[in-house]
Amino acid sequence: MQLYQEAFIDYLKVEKGLSRNSIISYNEDLKKYLGYLAEKGIKEPSKITHKDISEFLFAMRSKISVSSISRALSTIKSFHKFLVREKLTTTSPADFIETPRVDKKIPSFLNFEEVNRILKEPNLKNHQGIRDRAILELMYATGLRVSEASFLKMSDLNLELGFLKCKGKGSKERIVPLGKIAQGFIQKYIDEARPRLAGAKASQYLFLAQGARHLSRQSIWKMIKKNVQLAGIRKHTSPHTLRHSFATHLLERGADLRSVQEMLGHSSITTTQIYTHINQTRLREIHTKFHPRAH
Repeated sequence: MQLYQEAFIDYLKVEKGLSRNSIISYNEDLKKYLGYLAEKGIKEPSKITHKDISEFLFAMRSKISVSSISRALSTIKSFHKFLVREKLTTTSPADFIETPRVDKKIPSFLNFEEVNRILKEPNLKNHQGIRDRAILELMYATGLRVSEASFLKMSDLNLELGFLKCKGKGSKERIVPLGKIAQGFIQKYIDEARPRLAGAKASQYLFLAQGARHLSRQSIWKMIKKNVQLAGIRKHTSPHTLRHSFATHLLERGADLRSVQEMLGHSSITTTQIYTHINQTRLREIHTKFHPRAH
């Protein structure tokens, strides 16, 4: 089965253009699935039945969450479609298996005062602090994912017009406005801090560690975590929390859902609609707290 797995992963990389993280997820799900089939003595795709897939998902239910099972089934369906497409099998046994219903969690977000406290934490007296402030301002101003911010290139920026070009999931490209404050801090970083971090070396990437090394997503994660703690915020906060806050604050101030969808790079507007639930929940809380007849 390993040859089929390798062929499928190559297809995802070359033809589908999926990100490295997506490839890792697909590979892990497929490894578990094919490992389970191997234990049952199934070595050829044509021998896999609808029942085998159902039993695999049932066996996994005590080990992983419903959302992880849903993702695993999505991987299995994609794998079997690929096998049919390549004429390695004639039919897909996964076609009629229903995806388990996953209740969408309302993502956590910060209010503006909390975001402001985090933004002000980096020390602007040193070049790492200037860089960190530029990253935080950029992520809150644009709603970029941490991986998107990490891999931004100098050529992706147009500070004169106040836009950046970003490659998101599935290598989909989008244009996102920056805003004057983020523009100012990015320009300060480019003028004052980036040359010191780069030294004599050249790099195509915008955000650098010492010695012109590309600043990894893990380093940005740690930096955000550190500044959240310094700001005295006790909420569970991740890089994605800034993205959630960006979308929530836009909608609270009257932005239309379609524009927010475009800026976030969501392929479906139903994904963006989760932020309207945040807005509705917040409005209900405000009404309950302040309206004289709400109690």
